[in-house]
Parts: sequence; C-alpha cells; structure tokens
Amino acid sequence: MIVMKFGGTSVESAAAIERVAGIVKAREERHPVVVVSAMGKTTNKLLAIAAAAIAGKREEYIRQLHDLRDFHSREARQVVSLSERVDLDCFLDEHFQELTELVKGLAVLGELTPRSVDAISAYGERLSSYIVTLGFRHFGLKAEHVDSRDVVITDNRHTQAAPDFVETNERLAAVIPPLAGRAVVVMGGFIAATEDGVTTTLGRGGSDFTASIVGAGIGAEEIQIWTDVDGMLTADPTILPGGHRVKTISFAEAAELAYFGAKVLHPATVVPAMEKNIPVLILNSRRPEVDGTRIVAETVPCGNAVKSIACKRNITLVNIHSTRMLMAHGFLRRIFEVFDRYETAVDMVSTSEVSVSLTIDNRKNLDAILAELRQFSEAATERGQAIVCLVGENIRYTPGVARRVFDALEGINIRMISQGASLLNLSVVVSEAGLPRAVAALHEAFFAELDPAVFERNEAVHV
Repeated sequence: MIVMKFGGTSVESAAAIERVAGIVKAREERHPVVVVSAMGKTTNKLLAIAAAAIAGKREEYIRQLHDLRDFHSREARQVVSLSERVDLDCFLDEHFQELTELVKGLAVLGELTPRSVDAISAYGERLSSYIVTLGFRHFGLKAEHVDSRDVVITDNRHTQAAPDFVETNERLAAVIPPLAGRAVVVMGGFIAATEDGVTTTLGRGGSDFTASIVGAGIGAEEIQIWTDVDGMLTADPTILPGGHRVKTISFAEAAELAYFGAKVLHPATVVPAMEKNIPVLILNSRRPEVDGTRIVAETVPCGNAVKSIACKRNITLVNIHSTRMLMAHGFLRRIFEVFDRYETAVDMVSTSEVSVSLTIDNRKNLDAILAELRQFSEAATERGQAIVCLVGENIRYTPGVARRVFDALEGINIRMISQGASLLNLSVVVSEAGLPRAVAALHEAFFAELDPAVFERNEAVHV
C-alpha cells in the first residue's frame, strides 16, 4: 500500500480531479490510499462565512453559502456519473443544510469558539473527499470513501489537535487495509475527531500530517505528497523564482526546512513517517513525470554544504535587557515562563548575561507578553523582520560556512545569527525588505556548483 496526498490546488476543479484520477490509476496496483485537502480555497471561504455570521451580516453569509454550494455542485457534476448524481445531490443537500444550521447558530451566539472553527472548517475535506471518490468511480477506478473522523482520533485541543496514535493506529489497521485490498480508499486530510466523536482539526496544512499518520498506521511502503511544485527546491520560489530541485534529502533536513517556512511540507509530516522509516516523496500533480524529492531516514551524502534555503517572513524580534544588570540569576527562566504561559513559540534565541534577543511569528499575545516582561526587564520589539535559514547535514562538518554567509550578505544588516542548536542549520535575521536580496546572494554563494547526485539543476534561476 502507498499513501497519496493531494493538496487543494490538485483537486480545485473538475479538470484537476480528472488529472488526479489519472495519476492514481497509474499506481492502482500499489493499492493507493488517497488523502485529499479541501477544493481550492474552500477552508478560507468557510472561515469567511463564519466571520460574516458572527458579525451579523446575514445576507452576506447566505450568499457565500450559496456560492460555495454552487461551486462544489458545478465542479462535481462534471466528474460524477449520471447514475450517481442522485447520491451526489443528496450528499450536498445534507451537508449544506447542516452547515447552514451551524452558521445560523454562530450568528445567534455572535462568537466563534475553537470548537466551532473546527466544526465549520472540516466541511471542506468532508465535501472534497466524497466528491473525489465519486469522480474516481466515474473515471474507471474502484473507490471507497472513509470519513477520517472515524479513524484519526485526537485530543480535544481544537484547531491544533494532537493525535492519539495508539487508538488511531488500531482503527486504521482495522479499517483501511481490508478496503485497500479491493478499492482505492479516499479520505479527507486535516480533519479528525475525539473519542467522543467531536470534530477536530490538525491545524492548517494538516492534510500532509494526515497522510503521514495514515501511512504510519497502515505500514505503507511509501507516502507521496502531491502538490503544485516539482519537489523541494534550493530556495523558496516565492522569493527566488526557479531554484534547483533537491532529489534526495534526510528526514532531519526536511523537518528543519518545513519548520523554518518551506511551504511544500507541513512541519509535523515527517514525524510519524520517520518513526516507521517510511520514505516520503514530494511530487507535482501537474508534472507527474518529474521524479520530485525523496525524503529518507539516512543521511544523504552531498558535496554541497547546504541543501536548501528556507525563509520565515512577518517575524517580530523581541529584545529583552535585564534591569538587574550583572549576575541576573533566573533571568532566562523568567523570560521563557512568560512565553510558555501565553503558548507563544520562539524560533531563534541569542543571549548574553543580561540581554536576550528572540524571534516569534505569532503576535496574538505580544502586548500581554511585553507587559509581563517589563515587570522585571526592559523589552522592545522590531517588526517586519525575516528569518533566512540555511539547512544541510554538512554545515556542521564544513569549515568557513559562517564566513561565506557574512561575505555573501555584505551590505545587508544582520540582526541575529544562530548556529549549532540543531547542528543542521545556520539562521540569520534580516529585514523583510532585504529578504529577496539576502536569499539571492546566499543562493549564488552556496549553489553555484551542484552535486549532481543530489540536485537537478534548473538553468532558469533568477538571481
């Protein structure tokens, strides 16, 4: 068995679903289990509907609900056989009636709780997975639909639920392999449920995580993440168009890149796969002939010090200075207790005895955090910053990497630098305005020469 995950752009329309059906059909003998995201921007549209409801904009949310139903009906009817149109219409009627009642309830309450966010945002995958199942049948595949909420069990931390792997693995092993032996199984990513059956979600981008959870639970031979790029690239294509394809990379490197902003992969994806030593492939649904990127457990020998450059934008730099000056015992502990209380993750840290600089990408509780920090320190922020992260197993073994970074970034103000915490990365903080220039300079410095065993050169890189 293999797991094949298709993102929202891969199932955004009837034409896209037909393309996906062809990709799956070519791998039918490997007993694929297909995990799909919501169609296109459906999750965003659902959250916009919720926002309109709690704002009391009845005409607006009713119109948005009608538009969303029309979109799903229009695209689905192009890929569903006439014999299954009745089932499709019944399914859509039932789900949009449920959704409408939920939205009306939100309008009455005037409040959107995390549990309500999960309930409403889950409809995207509930709809897409059923439509894709019917579409597969129309294009000649035997296909069976499984509601992910029946087999992926989590805690009740809504909008960012953590899987109960023991219960989930038991359910997956009992349900999926028997079905996959006779048909293509189709499931929705991102969505799950508590043991009591309350809908939860795994966080934005969680469909990748679902694929990895399912792959580990059924002992898949391979997990394929199908997206709209050729694989992992040597630079973020939104910053540096082009980039060279990375053919093979280790789990540790891929996880580091994902955490520091590589959008092609959800940060949690590799964990279940890594624990079960299941290879993960990043592939392009629009160019299925491209080999993509293979992520494996073992270290990948490479002649380059760096495998890829990841970026995190919209970063806030927090500078904290102890008012007790020297010998400020417990200073770091007090700082991180504040961030812990407000559940705010810290990306990078640089310290001296009396000063700490750190970065965060979630400003939700920043004012409250600063108020607490200022009870025992001086604290100031710098917004509009970005993290540039060079990742590669060879960084720790290659002399002079930091010098090459500073040489490349000559004339660009570096606000922070970090190396050594993970042994895999060297990260710097620069202004967002200087980010394109910084990435282009670093890419030129570290990828002018390429190890052909690890990289596929793209001659069209724009520097």
